[in-house]
Amino acid sequence: MGGSVKEVRSKQELDAAVGGGAPAALHFWAPWCDASKHMDQVFAHLSTDFPLAEFLRVEAEEQPEISEAYAVSAVPYFVFFKDGKVVDTLEGANPSSLANKVAKVAGSINPGAPAAPASLGMAAGPAVLETVQEFARGNGSSPVQQQGEPVKIDALEVRLQQLIDSHPVMLFMKGSAEAPKCGFSQKVVDILKKEGVKFGTFDILSDTEVREGLKKFSNWPTFPQLYCKGELLGGCDIATAMHNSGELKEVFRDHGISIATSDKATHEETGSGKAGITESTGLSSALTSRLESLTNSSPVMLFMKGKPDEPKCGFSRKVVEILRQEKVEFESFDILSDDEVRRGLKVYANWSSYPQLYIKGELIGGSDIVLDMQKSGQLEKVLLEKGIVRKENLEDRLRKLVSSSPVMLFMKGNPDAPRCGFSSKVVNALKEEEIAFGSFDILTDEEVRQGLKTFSNWPTFPQLYYKGELIGGCDIVMDLKNGGELKATLSE
Repeated sequence: MGGSVKEVRSKQELDAAVGGGAPAALHFWAPWCDASKHMDQVFAHLSTDFPLAEFLRVEAEEQPEISEAYAVSAVPYFVFFKDGKVVDTLEGANPSSLANKVAKVAGSINPGAPAAPASLGMAAGPAVLETVQEFARGNGSSPVQQQGEPVKIDALEVRLQQLIDSHPVMLFMKGSAEAPKCGFSQKVVDILKKEGVKFGTFDILSDTEVREGLKKFSNWPTFPQLYCKGELLGGCDIATAMHNSGELKEVFRDHGISIATSDKATHEETGSGKAGITESTGLSSALTSRLESLTNSSPVMLFMKGKPDEPKCGFSRKVVEILRQEKVEFESFDILSDDEVRRGLKVYANWSSYPQLYIKGELIGGSDIVLDMQKSGQLEKVLLEKGIVRKENLEDRLRKLVSSSPVMLFMKGNPDAPRCGFSSKVVNALKEEEIAFGSFDILTDEEVRQGLKTFSNWPTFPQLYYKGELIGGCDIVMDLKNGGELKATLSE
């Protein structure tokens, strides 16, 4: 292993490399992408820093099977493995993030020493530091000052975090509180005034860098965006729903936000809280254990108002619809039936509203986030990465079967041993015309046998398909053959 990057040339080779359980990092690259080449230098030097880990690279366009398996849509792209499983990914040219993610997976540089974030220090050498400096300049981040110092994080990210933390309640909006420039921003301002809280605002129309950067930083594509103690609550719809249900007031109270003495809030144009799970939730160990068990009780778990067949709020209904559209099996918990869970989960997850969707015990978000992830394709990608297999109904299965070969014959028996005279006739006709075909023995699968009759609206077998479309049964096939049209029909 130590100090080298191995080129992977097949899915089988990759599976063997990561299947042993050792920590591994995989780089998807392309020769035409300069960012890939630069990151490859960083990757190669990290392989020297972490000799106990496997460092692998795949030319993304030359290995489509591997790229599709990991939903690679852009390069550079990195996948990190531990114990044979995917534990993290990274998209884009970010040397600092790459180094830290490698360190997180591979542990300490020196065996026996405690794990620590990667520093890209002396072992990386001047070439990689030069590369990092180049990226730092290009991305607006602080350059590396000298060999051995940690890579500085992106300056824009620092600025965005400072803005978010500048007030306990912070609203990024279009316009100002006195003169909003969109109805959604106006609505959230009105809500905050009704809630009686002090809040800061930032006009995203005045700064394109902040406007575009915050979309990526928060993984939230629209404005306004409302934050409480550094934590994103959501946009206009979520703020409205939380206000109407009384949950917004609860969130402000739970986060120690003081209420203005008058019935209107004050605001400041542009303090400090921290996003993420709180260090101490204040929940009892019994409730914490119960919530942990509930969030992990199904690979896909939805905490909602009502039940999937009887949702009791529009947001819950929307997430149920999305999961069904994605053909994902999921379990649900009606938070209206258990006030302890309803209140406790908000603190446990540090997420103040419902529904809440979890995949493999990890909070994904609420309805707006799930909807945005579905639209962008990110939800499908996350489900794939987490090993969640789509539920395949009979119609989906039949559609795949009839299209599994350009010419597909559903028959009794197989071509070498037909088990009825009609099937034998069609097999002989296709062989005489030298037509290659696939086949399925309907006697081996009663579900397919009965389902295909309804699917094709054709009650008997054999059934012959071309490019997923039904041609017909034995009589039609023989008529086409006798008329000299069979080969032409199956090659159009």
